[in-house]
Order: sequence, then structure tokens, then C-alpha cells
Amino acid sequence: MARITAGLATSHIPAMGMAVDLGKTAEDYWKPVFAGYDWTRAWAETERPDAVILVYNDHASAFSLEMIPTFALGCAERFAPADEGYGARPVPVVQGHSELAAHLAQALILDEFDLTIMNALDVDHGLTVPLSLVYGQPEAWPVRVIPLAVNVVQYPPPTGRRCLSLGKAIRRAVESFDQDLDVQVWGTGGMSHQLQGPRAGLINKDFDTAFLDRLVSDAESLALLPHIEYLRESGSEGIEMVMWLVMRGALGPDVEELHRFYHVPASNTAVGHIVLRPTDHHDTKAG
Repeated sequence: MARITAGLATSHIPAMGMAVDLGKTAEDYWKPVFAGYDWTRAWAETERPDAVILVYNDHASAFSLEMIPTFALGCAERFAPADEGYGARPVPVVQGHSELAAHLAQALILDEFDLTIMNALDVDHGLTVPLSLVYGQPEAWPVRVIPLAVNVVQYPPPTGRRCLSLGKAIRRAVESFDQDLDVQVWGTGGMSHQLQGPRAGLINKDFDTAFLDRLVSDAESLALLPHIEYLRESGSEGIEMVMWLVMRGALGPDVEELHRFYHVPASNTAVGHIVLRPTDHHDTKAG
């Protein structure tokens, strides 16, 4: 059967993608930011999954105020980089895994999660920046990706509890797939940041650090955090962190923390990154 072998979460700050695209990652400002991903890039060389279920939010690229799905699953064979107003990023087209995606759609909908099925979807920096942080600038992405877009832009977003439950359902769905696949689940967005208004530039290191701690050891209670607390403590865009709970739910009750990185600031926001492994993971690659 298929199995989930790791979870990864990271900020998806668009300026980090621009730094990659423009060759600025070694500059004094950006060097400490990208150094936090050195461990992950080395890990990813040997931990190469057959598919990544990548949880992200669209930034009015594929969706608009005219159509806002709470959860949208990419079931296509390929996903082109979106033009976000300044041209598409110079990154490879994302190759999907339509067979696993179709299975996920069926399993999750029968598990009473209402999904919007996307048979055509352009993906923006919310999805492509995490791929760049882990895999650099390859001619082709080394993994197949199933996009899972979550609405955290227009009120009301899903609750943390619903996101954690969706992750648990994804785990059940993956384990019911009859092919021998190594699957990772990534959660993206956050951490604390606000892009507009009197609190623009807000960063709350204490909240972010506590969130990372609880993500590892106390996800069930973390999932009960209300929307208003995300808004109050982590800014208007901090709600993106509920997407990390989808990843966490997919890993099962207990996890091992493999790597953590936190840095302030990067383009006026906080960078957060963590790599987790389910403790019931068995390394089938070992002899």
C-alpha cells in the first residue's frame, strides 16, 4: 500500500522565490534565510517521495472573489506556474499524479470532505516557492505533486480542527491506495505576518515558537485555536498556519522532529520551517 513517510512545513514568502529566480540567495540579507534550508535540501536528496501532497493557498491567481472553494484538489497531469501580475516564475511545470489524486478525491469525498476537483489549475508562489526552497532550480521538479488549495484568503476559512481532520482523512486515503508509493505531505504559508493596515509588519516570535512546539507535541489542542486568536497574535495573514495542521494530521498521532528553522525577518515577515516524520514510519529502503 501507499504510505506517508514525512511531513514538511514552510513559509512560502514570494520574495524568497524572487531571490532564487534573480540569483540573490548568497547576498547578505538572504544568505541566513536560505541557510536554514541546507539541512532539508541534503535530506531531500535521499528522501525522494513518489508524490508530494502540497497544501497551499492561492493568492487570487487561479481563484477570485467570484469563486472561492474551501478545499480544492488538483487532479490534472500538469500544473503551469501562474502569472501573478509580473509574469510566471521561471520554474518548471509541476507534474501531477492524477491516479493518486483521483483516488484521494474519491476517498475524501466518501469520507465526507467536500472537495472542489480541479482538472485544470495554474499554481502560484504558494506552491512553487516551497518547491524551490527544497529542490533549488532544476530543469524539472524531481517529484510529482498533488496541489491541495485551502481558502485562507476570504473569510471564513476552515477551522484548525477541520484542517487537522482533513489531514487524518488524507492519511487514511493514502493508505488505502493499492500501489506501493512513498508519499510526503507538505503544509505551507505563515508564519506571523500582516501585509496591510496599522499592524503591517507584525511579527510575533513567541506565538510562532509556541505554534511549532505544539504542532509537534500537542496538535489536538492546537487545532482548537480560534480564528480570532490567529488574527490577534499572528496578524491577518497568520491564518495560513492552519494549512500546517493538514500536514500534521496526515502524519498520525506521534511524530519525530527532524529539523526546525525560524528566522526574522524575510521581506518583513517571519520564516518558519519544520520537517517531521511519523514515529510509525518504517524505512523500506533499508536492508
